[in-house]
Order: sequence, then C-alpha cells, then structure tokens
Amino acid sequence: MKVRNNDALRGENLQYLFTILFILGFMAFFVFIVLMVLSMRKQNRIPIRYVLLTSACFAIASIGMYGMLALPSNPPQSSGTDQTKKHDSGTATTEEFKNKFNAAVGKYRLNGLSITRLNMKDSSEQGTGAFEYVFNDELRLVGTLNSDQKVQEVRLYGTGDVSEPTGGIFLTAIATLILTTNKDYTYNDAQDVIQDIGILDRDVSQSEFDGATVRNGFEYRFSIQEDISTFEIAIVE
Repeated sequence: MKVRNNDALRGENLQYLFTILFILGFMAFFVFIVLMVLSMRKQNRIPIRYVLLTSACFAIASIGMYGMLALPSNPPQSSGTDQTKKHDSGTATTEEFKNKFNAAVGKYRLNGLSITRLNMKDSSEQGTGAFEYVFNDELRLVGTLNSDQKVQEVRLYGTGDVSEPTGGIFLTAIATLILTTNKDYTYNDAQDVIQDIGILDRDVSQSEFDGATVRNGFEYRFSIQEDISTFEIAIVE
C-alpha cells in the first residue's frame, strides 16, 4: 500500500493553487485588454481602473506561471517504504531468462549452449520453485525462483577434471550467464567479471578455490569443492 507523505500533499496543493492563479489571471487579463481596446475606440481614452486591473491580472497570471515552473512536475508520491525495488532489470521469468540467455548465445556465436526447454521442478510450500537444464554430461544449469516466480539465483555445475584450468564450454557458459543478467554488458565486460573473481589470473585447479565479486547488485561466485566446479549468480539483498 502506498502512503502519501505531507510533502507530497503540500506540493500537489501548491501546484493546483498556482495553476488556478495562472488560468484566472490570464483570462481576466485578456478580458480587460479587450475592454481597454473597446474603450479606446468608443471614448478615445482608457479609464485608469482598466489599466490598474489589467496590471493586477497580469501580475496574478505571472505569479501562477512562476509557481508552476518552480515546483517539481512530479512531487514525491510515497514514503521510502514504497520505493522501486532494486534489480528489476535483472530479475526475469524463466521464459525471459531463457530468451536472454539464447540471445547472448546467438549474438556472440557461442555454439553448443542454446537452451531448448528448461526442466521445471515442483514448487515448494512457500510458493518458490526451481528449474534445471543439462548441456552435457559435465555441465548443467540449475536455477531457483522467488515467490513471484522470478529467477532469484542460477548456478552452473561442472564435473570435469578440476586439475586442469577452467576453460572450454564451462568458461563460455559462465560468460553467457553474466551477459544474461546484465543487458548492457558486452563480452569484454563479462571477461572483466571473470577476471575479478580470479578464474583467469590465478591457479583455480585446487580443491577448495572460492572467489567472488559484486557488480550492479549481483554477486558472482566461483568455487571448487570435492571435484565439482560451481559458478553462481545471486541477487544481493
């Protein structure tokens, strides 16, 4: 529920007041201008009261216009508890997620990574859910949904030889996931994230590697435990 604060109400009231002053002042100014012209034609002179009233109406209209321009056009409408939630650009339904992923695959010609159909899991009692996609015997994608059925977290699991440096299709899938969560990122940006995590600039062929970085409200983490490599993207609360 939206709670309108006093500043918002005060701003709206002033906006209405200045608008009324401008409209009434301008209309009255126009009327007295016409009367002054008619008086000139009929009596060949302008009554002093018309001059004073026209000047007053012009001043009122000017005050109204100045007030309308000075006030913000969109005053605050709600309290801080109703601000737009972060990460709206990052959260997506499973269909939107699949489309963004495949769009990145197509744009950068990342062969062998297209998602055909996500395998949806049964929802839990809390209304959340999960999905999975198997690329091959050594690489699979797992995701979780929040109560709004939006993608909350995604993980890549690699079961290849961890004694070798991370590369090949697993590294490409990591870059694709980064591109999926950041629509403005380029492939170079994705490589920068991977570099920050430490996958490229240090030996990750160790049994307990764990590196992470935070970008634009997302945490990117890569870890190796018990011969399983995991890359995870999660929304930072």
